[in-house]
Amino acid sequence: MAFDPTYVRLVLNENFEDAKARLLDPLMAIHYAHLVMLAETGIVARADAGRIRAALDQIDVDAIRATSYDGICEDLFFHIEGLIAARCDEDVAGHLHTARSRNDIDMTMYRMQLRDDVLALTEAVLSLRASLLEIAACQTATIFPAHTHTQPAQPTTVAHYLLGVIEERERDTARLLAAYASTNRCPLGACAITGTGFPIDRGRTSALLGFDAPTGNTYGSIATIDYLLESASAAAIALVGTGRFVQDLLLWCTREIGYLRLADGFVQTSSIMPQKRNPVALEHARALASKAFGQAQALATVAHNTPFGDIVDTEDDLQPLVGSMFKDATRAVGLVAAAMKDARFDASAMAARARQGGVTITELADTLAREHGMSFRTGHGIAARIVKGLRQDASANVADLLAAASREIAGKEIRLSDDALARVLSPEYFVQVRKTAGGPSADVVAAALSESQKTLARDRKSLAELLGGLQAARQRRQEAAAAL
Repeated sequence: MAFDPTYVRLVLNENFEDAKARLLDPLMAIHYAHLVMLAETGIVARADAGRIRAALDQIDVDAIRATSYDGICEDLFFHIEGLIAARCDEDVAGHLHTARSRNDIDMTMYRMQLRDDVLALTEAVLSLRASLLEIAACQTATIFPAHTHTQPAQPTTVAHYLLGVIEERERDTARLLAAYASTNRCPLGACAITGTGFPIDRGRTSALLGFDAPTGNTYGSIATIDYLLESASAAAIALVGTGRFVQDLLLWCTREIGYLRLADGFVQTSSIMPQKRNPVALEHARALASKAFGQAQALATVAHNTPFGDIVDTEDDLQPLVGSMFKDATRAVGLVAAAMKDARFDASAMAARARQGGVTITELADTLAREHGMSFRTGHGIAARIVKGLRQDASANVADLLAAASREIAGKEIRLSDDALARVLSPEYFVQVRKTAGGPSADVVAAALSESQKTLARDRKSLAELLGGLQAARQRRQEAAAAL
């Protein structure tokens, strides 16, 4: 069959190049694993299997990567099939395709590449968690005013803030590892869509390729892509959370706020304005995260309203988008991790801002309720009256404002000494008394940091085990093939 030149240029050539970049190694691994299984089950004679294995060994994958698409064969699979046939008898080579189809080969390749993508993003998330934990451990006493609705709200610490970010990244890790588990099932043996009449061992090929187990229903093995959408969704959630964190960091890097200073290696100056110190690494991270998030949404859009079966929409043309999405997501998260590692906070500027704007006034309302028998709502009204008085006259005496406001609102005068009020309204006291689980007090934060360190260690171990499992499967596959 001669393909139309326009079809070659616009489709087949592009798909061939994409497959060389992302799917060549998985395809070769599948050839070896399937061959071993065919020989072990007696479906292919041992002597023929040995000849096919020798032909596979002669294939130069680097040469394939340098090969341009010639329009003779349809895709990378048929190109390699031709190379195998050229290295042993064509009829012998034809045994390799027994009990399989391009359908189950494709779905297996996609899952093999996707699991690598998911693990790479997981590793980047772990690096970000490690960077933030290191910073948080040094910033447990660095107080600054947290914002709600973009307005100064209450004092907290940098460590407390970062723990909120870290815990979200912990959940990102859990989602990515769950997506990996969904992905790491082997469709090989589902063939075109109904399986095969040959006595294949799907468990054997699954193990040789590093999968946890074969997929179930053979129709679903070919038709479904929920595992891909689950992985994309986990990545998208991580990108949204990371992007929101980056927004804060960029605000903190402004000269007007001045909380954060990136290391010199992550900033650039201006070609015309020598005073500029632009935090462009974080801007790049934000752009990459937004780009990857858009790509993740595009994956679902492409798959939406397509038939439940073997369909091009979810195959060749979709895979480059999967790769670019995970690549950009991993770049974005990894860049934030690297930029934050040597970033510095201006503790004095943050502490000074925490003493402005009445951000500790909630504690006065709490104190009136806790120590003076008032309802919180009454205490809130008194505190609000004090804030109003200070806005009208910043030099007003707080003790006098308290006495007047309590007299008017509660019907009884409450007077605290200047020292007592200074203590109640200090950011340090505000943080110290908030010992609620998950709160900012030093003891609570220390315990949370310890727990997050343990969680990081467990997740690093899980990642290492998954990577080790893939490496062990690779070794077993090579040994089994060599024994043919």
